[in-house]
Amino acid sequence: MGGADTTSTRLVVRTYAPARRALVLGVGTVLLLLGLYLLFEIGRYRAGYDSRAAAAEHTQLEERIDALEKANRELRVQLASLDTARIGQAREREEMGRSIGELQAQTARQAQQLAFYQGIVGKDSGAVDVHIQQIQIEQGAMPRHFHLKLTLARNGKPNSADSGVLILRAEGRQDGHDASLGLDSLGTSGPSALPYSFRYFQNFDREITIPAGFEPEHVAVEVRSNRRGTAPLKQVFLWNTGAR
Repeated sequence: MGGADTTSTRLVVRTYAPARRALVLGVGTVLLLLGLYLLFEIGRYRAGYDSRAAAAEHTQLEERIDALEKANRELRVQLASLDTARIGQAREREEMGRSIGELQAQTARQAQQLAFYQGIVGKDSGAVDVHIQQIQIEQGAMPRHFHLKLTLARNGKPNSADSGVLILRAEGRQDGHDASLGLDSLGTSGPSALPYSFRYFQNFDREITIPAGFEPEHVAVEVRSNRRGTAPLKQVFLWNTGAR
């Protein structure tokens, strides 16, 4: 008999636990990352970096940014308020200038009317019975050249003619000082006092030249009658190129 081969079979049992393996790997990974972070922090600390100081500084910077933004908003509000106030002041100045101009014009008109009616009514029986009916200053053909036109008239219904002299003076400023110039200083030929003689009215037309540096503001008119005991008539008119 031949010998029989006997084959012995071994059974190997292996245990497979995937959950435990994954847990071990996870824990190991966490520990590795934690170790790396600790090494990183230790390295930064040795290099002079303080995380707490950096966090405090970051907080301070954020607070500073908030404060600057708040201050910027406040400055913008103030700037808008200043712009509004500036516009309002400009409008107020414009309105004030317009009001002043209107008041000056009204004052000039009232002064002219008062002088006119005072000349018509007369102050007393001893005053001259001549009044200035009209005065007009017209611009000439050349700069600083003017035509001064004036009309004298009698008050009431005169029975006879009246005679006397008419004196004209330009009043204003010259070289920063008050100045008064008669006809002899205004580039006219002839006497400084103009004679008159009329019963109802008389017109005068004189061409005058204003000297350089003199700025006229008023025209002073004086009427002197030849009658004894008669007070002269004196009136002042604004220097305006236009009829009055």
